[in-house]
Amino acid sequence: MPDVVPVTRSVRIPRHELHVSFSPSGGPGGQHANRSHTRVELRLDLESSSAFGPVQRQRVIDRLGPELRIVVDDERSQTRNRALAEQRLVERLREALHVDPPRRATKPTRASKERRIADKQRRAQVKQSRRKPGASDF
Repeated sequence: MPDVVPVTRSVRIPRHELHVSFSPSGGPGGQHANRSHTRVELRLDLESSSAFGPVQRQRVIDRLGPELRIVVDDERSQTRNRALAEQRLVERLREALHVDPPRRATKPTRASKERRIADKQRRAQVKQSRRKPGASDF
């Protein structure tokens, strides 16, 4: 295992900052589930982590809180659950670090305006054809 968990090009979390604990996963499953510590809890203190710059740290804390906690008990293997926990940690951090580009306001095109008007006229014609004939229609 490398000493860091890569999140993005600029963010790499040192493994010594990840706090990992194991416990029995619980639920049905007989002796293996009751005796094996396969449930993985992975915690990362975002406030004290050295992996983030000041702006990145503030963005992540605003979106995820001061501590990120991932719990995995999907698989029967402790190793596989640990890998899944790290994978989910990376996904959550990537989502939190992502910055959407600012939206640029655009005007509708002439063709889209014309299509809209034509659709409205077509719809008005359909509704008008459904009406009962009035006194002025004779």
